[in-house]
Amino acid sequence: MNASNETATASTGSDENAEFLQALGEHRNFLRFTTRDLTDEQAGQRTTVSELCLGGLIKHVTSVEQGWVGFIEKGPSAMPDFTELTEADYQKRADEFRMLPGETLAGVLDAYAEAAARTDALVASLPDLGVSHPLPKAPWFQADTRWSARRVLMHIIAETAQHAGHADIIREALDGQKTMG
Repeated sequence: MNASNETATASTGSDENAEFLQALGEHRNFLRFTTRDLTDEQAGQRTTVSELCLGGLIKHVTSVEQGWVGFIEKGPSAMPDFTELTEADYQKRADEFRMLPGETLAGVLDAYAEAAARTDALVASLPDLGVSHPLPKAPWFQADTRWSARRVLMHIIAETAQHAGHADIIREALDGQKTMG
């Protein structure tokens, strides 16, 4: 294929947006599927030495997706200044990884579905995934770095896929069920 044909067959922005949403949707489905047929108690159960549980992983991924979607919409003002977190902020983050009293798996999954719908609607409406913002202040981000909506979506997909893998391990340790295989 020569260069002119490559250009002629390149994806349009809406095709690219749809491809990102398809990839994200696949990983979301893996994560959700891992919780099939579980009770609230099982969704909150730790099966390894870590604090991770299935319901907590979904809460965390929901929070991460919401935060980054806010970043796409509003830039760094939508996220905290990570260099000035308080003890309460750290506790709130830790609570994302566990089921708290009164929380249900159905409620956690509903919140995740709402976050996913918001993300999907935003991404489908973006005419250009190249729009970027400077990253918020954080010890893990290089200063003066910008992320495009495209880069943010790659991060959300990677985060979701990583935690879907964690969820698969937790579920197998819980009752022998596997997401795949």
